[in-house]
Amino acid sequence: SLSKSLCLSFSFEIIKENILDIIPELDLSEVTMKDSLKEIGANSVDRADIIMFTMESLNIRIPMVKFGNAANIGDIVDIMYEAKNE
Repeated sequence: SLSKSLCLSFSFEIIKENILDIIPELDLSEVTMKDSLKEIGANSVDRADIIMFTMESLNIRIPMVKFGNAANIGDIVDIMYEAKNE
């Protein structure tokens, strides 16, 4: 649905802002939903921070363990979308 794709791209933009806060030297124009946070240079602390800040921005709470199977940024966005629309 249109609203779902809008939500997903909004969440992706927020994640990108948070990535930039934590990895300022990154070229965001290169980052896609298929990339993993690890691939773009985020260590485990960075990854946790990016996810936490994004959840705060979206006003949602999800146990970090739920993101354990996320292969890429798209998966993270999907997990957040599902939580927000339960």
